Amino acid sequence: MLDFYLPNFSLILPEIILAITALGLLLDGVMTGAEKGVAVRRTAHVAILSMIVAGVFLGASWQVDLRQVSFNGQFYLDNYVILTKILVLIGSSSALAMSLSNLQRSAIERFEFPILGLLATLGMMVMLSSNDLLPLFMGLELQGLSLYILAGLSRDRLSVSEAALKYFVLGALSTGLFLYGVSLIYGFAGTTNFDTLTAVFRFGAVDGVSIGVVIGLVFVIASLAFKVSTVPFHMWTPDVYQGAATPVTAFLASAPKIAALALFLRLMMDPFQLLFEQWQQILIVIAAGSMILGAFAALSQTDLKRLLAYSSIGQMGYAVMGIAAGTEEGARGVILYMIIYAAMIIGVFACILHLKSRSRQTFNDISDLSGLSQSHPKLAFVLSTFMFSMAGIPPLAGFFGKLYIFMSAIEAGLTWLAILGVLSSVVSAFYYLRIVKTIYFDALPETPLVMAGSGGAVAFENTIVLNGAFLFTLLFCVYPQGLLRIVQEAVVALMN
Repeated sequence: MLDFYLPNFSLILPEIILAITALGLLLDGVMTGAEKGVAVRRTAHVAILSMIVAGVFLGASWQVDLRQVSFNGQFYLDNYVILTKILVLIGSSSALAMSLSNLQRSAIERFEFPILGLLATLGMMVMLSSNDLLPLFMGLELQGLSLYILAGLSRDRLSVSEAALKYFVLGALSTGLFLYGVSLIYGFAGTTNFDTLTAVFRFGAVDGVSIGVVIGLVFVIASLAFKVSTVPFHMWTPDVYQGAATPVTAFLASAPKIAALALFLRLMMDPFQLLFEQWQQILIVIAAGSMILGAFAALSQTDLKRLLAYSSIGQMGYAVMGIAAGTEEGARGVILYMIIYAAMIIGVFACILHLKSRSRQTFNDISDLSGLSQSHPKLAFVLSTFMFSMAGIPPLAGFFGKLYIFMSAIEAGLTWLAILGVLSSVVSAFYYLRIVKTIYFDALPETPLVMAGSGGAVAFENTIVLNGAFLFTLLFCVYPQGLLRIVQEAVVALMN
């Protein structure tokens, strides 16, 4: 009698929910011709609801020492994967929610916008749960293709088309690097499964690991460096951030960065942990270059989104420093930094999407924020709080994120890199504080910014996201123990 093997479909229930919702919304939009207004808002609400439901199922799966593998060893679930998936869902749903009041102004009020966001999120979740390089590639491509289309959704604008084309071309290069690296790893190690790779590297620790595997790992790291936009694969970030519609930029800056960073950490700490001596030097160079470029390149920027792009390069440099430490403390610092950075960047873009210019479709220049403290004092205070936090000023959340990273680097013997991080953080504080200076000390212009939305009202979804991010950033120091406990359980799952 044949013994049929059925995989555990309950492990992919969140992914099934997102996939069915995306396909259903796509069919509904095509068949009903839903294009604008209420139809787009309804589609977005359904997409956000599906993410919330998926997050609830993931949270219910959390348990001590969880480790489940299915689909012939290709799908993996533990507390680290659960935590990072929940972060991705929060980032994606927040980005979609706070963008609803801005879609018409950005000329992307189409039902495809939330569906593409949903499909990108599905790709992120697949790659986070992958226990093999091949399904990992499928998740990366599902995410990447969705983001390329999102970046070019407002194709009537020349700047948007240019940004989308640059993103696509460089993304295709990143895909080629990843596949070439995977082919080398498979050719010299004989497998693409993470568990089997760990066993191969453990056995090879005696006789030495093949140089072909190391070269393949370098190509994989290069591809991941593109995804998190670190030096020297950062060149797409400023142009895409500036050229893409602001709601798309908000999405690109949140969930995909979280997913790529979480994947980066897992690959280095799980299947390739035994090759630590081979990849540490590469990550040190990436971290140092990213922190330096992010600090100095942003000093001369006047476009707000372009400044945030260079800021994100520097912020990712701090996170890569934690990965380069290669320790449990470093992993804990990276996860905590990931959470705090997500809250800060979502909050900043929620503030940007809260405002609009009377004379132009959108506002991009930092000088447009002049006198914001006089016209909108509450929003000025919130935005300034996020700027102080990103600069790493205590007692805001951003300070603790950098503190854990620097401490982990020092404990790993990377004291000089931690010092470089502190110095670059001091330099970057200049352009964050310049924004605060513009808000509070520059004169109110003749046509000041007004609240987005009809009649000066802002969509309640944006307000909820903004308040949540603000409270987390401001009050993190009051009771960090609860979050730290969750992070520690995720780290234990990752390192084991």
